[in-house]
Amino acid sequence: MSKKRMVVAVFLALALATGMLSACAGSGGNGTSGTPQNDNFQIGIIQLVEHPALDAAREGFIAALSDEGIKAEYDYQNAQRDIPTLSTISQRFVNNNVDLVLAIATASVQAIAAETDTIPVVGSAITSYERAGVVNSNEAPGFNVTGASDMNPIEAQINLIKEFLPDIQTLGIIYSTNEPNSVYQADIARGVAGSLGLTVVEGTVTTTGDVQQNMLSVARRVDAIFIPTDNTHADAIAVVTQVSIDTGVPVFPGEENMVTGGGLATVGVSYFDLGYQSGLMAVTILRDGGNPATMPIQFAQHYTYTVNGHTAEQLGIAVPARLHDYIEFP
Repeated sequence: MSKKRMVVAVFLALALATGMLSACAGSGGNGTSGTPQNDNFQIGIIQLVEHPALDAAREGFIAALSDEGIKAEYDYQNAQRDIPTLSTISQRFVNNNVDLVLAIATASVQAIAAETDTIPVVGSAITSYERAGVVNSNEAPGFNVTGASDMNPIEAQINLIKEFLPDIQTLGIIYSTNEPNSVYQADIARGVAGSLGLTVVEGTVTTTGDVQQNMLSVARRVDAIFIPTDNTHADAIAVVTQVSIDTGVPVFPGEENMVTGGGLATVGVSYFDLGYQSGLMAVTILRDGGNPATMPIQFAQHYTYTVNGHTAEQLGIAVPARLHDYIEFP
């Protein structure tokens, strides 16, 4: 199967899973490869939805280009989670022949990769480019897509839960089945939890409207809940937090913004820093003539702890002494 057809197939499968597929034109990209010969680059930014983690990745990307002296005009487009809109945005960038596209979140990179195989694409806030079907491998992408992965230290995250709750016996893992990145991390978390002797109770959703009922169902059966980086639950973090407080069951999210939004604690990537990494990759392409096909996928250089002091107090959970310096009161 060609790369073009492979990406289209993956993207269409995602759209069908969300129940939002509409007629999408399938155009081959008419962008140009190579280093653009101008002093003011045209950069398209395609973002799945607005929330703090994805916004931070975008801000980090722009900061990196600015720090490197790259002059650019940005066409920022947010699909507000509508899959067909991602396709429309991608076609817009192709028709405008932008110099580069920043794709934020898995569905975004799938959408733009389905529309062009010539315009350079740099991704951010994407867990697995391989599972998304947009690269051959992390080491050798092979096509016009590269970027930075937000793959979290899942084992460290589950061990963090044990550190807060030494007597934990049951762990809930909740995630959206529409998000390949979440499914991938949930698979890893299930294995880690099992190796620690924990009984796992899973709960899955497809939309934010499912979150409250799913949270309540799982919370009644577990000692704590783990949520990987998951855009659906990030959108509904207020609901997640309220159920956590009401039931007394702590939630340990996969990323820091969901902690400041009401989760208890995490160890994970800084999305601003991740976006900055993606920005430096874009600089290599725009200024130095780098080829995405030969630029390996990058991973976070360091991880940070985040603890929500308000949530800890409301739940009556003691924060381990070594983490006191990481407590925030958002």
